[in-house]
Amino acid sequence: MLVQQILRAKARGTDRDPVVTVTPETVVAEVAALLSAKRIGAVIVSPDGKRPVGIVSERDIVRDVGRRGAEALALTAADIMTRKLVTCGTDDVADQVLSHMTDGRFRHMPVLEDGIMVGVISIGDVVKARLDELNMEKEALKGMIMGY
Repeated sequence: MLVQQILRAKARGTDRDPVVTVTPETVVAEVAALLSAKRIGAVIVSPDGKRPVGIVSERDIVRDVGRRGAEALALTAADIMTRKLVTCGTDDVADQVLSHMTDGRFRHMPVLEDGIMVGVISIGDVVKARLDELNMEKEALKGMIMGY
């Protein structure tokens, strides 16, 4: 399965924004409120909403609050974001993306086309797509065995 298929399936099944972004200047307390309101685990940091410069996840916020206390909430997204982004393209294979996420121990990956964000996929999106694919294969094999 390709990343573009996962993005299409996500678009059909949700009313969420395809990519939630914040600017580098956004205060961490606002990032946390946005994550909570949107019920998501990460936001992409982008000055223009198109080109990613980092990502802020729930883990990033918790780690900084644990280190600095409540003062971490007054920092900016640029202060705590992960700058070394791992991205994928729409033609990448889902199993490869899942492997990168597992090896890198992260749960969200921006999807780029020509350097522009077209979506974000989570490890949950990839696992769901893979389970759906396996279920279809199971049903096809069952049909072959049962003769229908």
